[in-house]
Amino acid sequence: MTTWLPSLITETPQEGYDLAVKLSRYAVKLTQPDAAARDRMRPDYAEDANSLIAVSQVVATHFATVAAANGFWKDAT
Repeated sequence: MTTWLPSLITETPQEGYDLAVKLSRYAVKLTQPDAAARDRMRPDYAEDANSLIAVSQVVATHFATVAAANGFWKDAT
């Protein structure tokens, strides 16, 4: 297996958010490794507000993890 996540440490919160999105996408890919199946299902959730909200919740959870790992919420003073 290829190591694709060497660290949760990022330079900026923006990079942390991008990593959170990547974590979410990678989880979908691992759960459904068949790209054709993912492509067939995409129209079903692309127009479903509840599915899109669920995606946002998953990304937010991953971002909270990345932010905690990076101390983004530390008091800078």
